[in-house]
Order: sequence, then C-alpha cells, then structure tokens
Amino acid sequence: MIQRKGMVLIKIFTDYYNNKVNFSTEDHPFSKEPKHVWVICRLGSDWLLTRHSSRGIEFPGGKVEVGETAEEAAIREVYEETGGKVKDLFYIGQYKVEGKTEVVIKNVYYALIGDLIEKSDYHETEGPLLLNSLPANIRSKNNYSFIMKDDVLELSLTEVMKRYLSFPSKTR
Repeated sequence: MIQRKGMVLIKIFTDYYNNKVNFSTEDHPFSKEPKHVWVICRLGSDWLLTRHSSRGIEFPGGKVEVGETAEEAAIREVYEETGGKVKDLFYIGQYKVEGKTEVVIKNVYYALIGDLIEKSDYHETEGPLLLNSLPANIRSKNNYSFIMKDDVLELSLTEVMKRYLSFPSKTR
C-alpha cells in the first residue's frame, strides 16, 4: 500500500526477510528518538557506499549511541565506515520494521560529502566504495546487503531525486 498525504509519502510493505515495514517521509512519525540511522551519500556526482564485512555493499548507517542525536550518529557512521566528512545532512524519512523479536525504527538521511579521508580502520567495513550509478537489479545481486534490497532504498532515492538532485537519475 502506498499513499501520499500532500507532500508526505507513506508506504507499508514486506522487507527482504518478510518483516512488515512502514516507511514515511513525515517528520519522525514512529519515534522522535530512533535508535538507528541509514545515510544515502553523494560525493560529487558519485554515490558513496561501503562494503560491510558480512552483509555486503550498502550505504553507511548504524546505531545511535547513548547521549547522541540521530543526526550526530549519521555523521559519525558515515565517517567511521567510509572516511566521508558530511558537509550537509538532510532528513528523508523514517521507517519501522516489525521483526520477529524486535521493532527497529530508523531515520533515513541524504548526505553531501565534502571530503573523503583515507583511514586505517573503517569500523566493521572495508571502507569507501564510489559508484557513478547504482545497478537497477540490486535486489538480485549477491554482493549487495539485504538493506539495499527492499522498498526503502527505492523510496528514499525517489525522494532524494525529487528534493535535491536536479539532474536525471543516476540509477539504472
């Protein structure tokens, strides 16, 4: 089910692991203090991703630490996993995953990266991966993370394109 209420997009779907997911571009509809973040990053005209050691290729993200805001966590996670220094950070939306053992609420952000620093440690990842375009068939690619294989990516990229990118989509 997908619907728009004015400029707000709301969609309910099933994710890669058959969990119920609610995605919304409304301002924090599920929690004012989410415990997870996911950041769609651009460095110039390239997408900045990382290769997680066990999950595969994905945009950076992770848990919000105690005493940290979601925005601070997003900036920290991008730097830890890619060496990317966030120049601008924009809230895209929030989603709630109703898993079998827990409920996870995650903010989605779009980040413009000002600089990419080479590091000796990329915190659970193999560091930055720059792509000029994202493959159209990510869902069928074994080297991509499950996080990239449900409607959250597509919905978030649509919002990024609509709000922030004036050139034609670089996804194919």
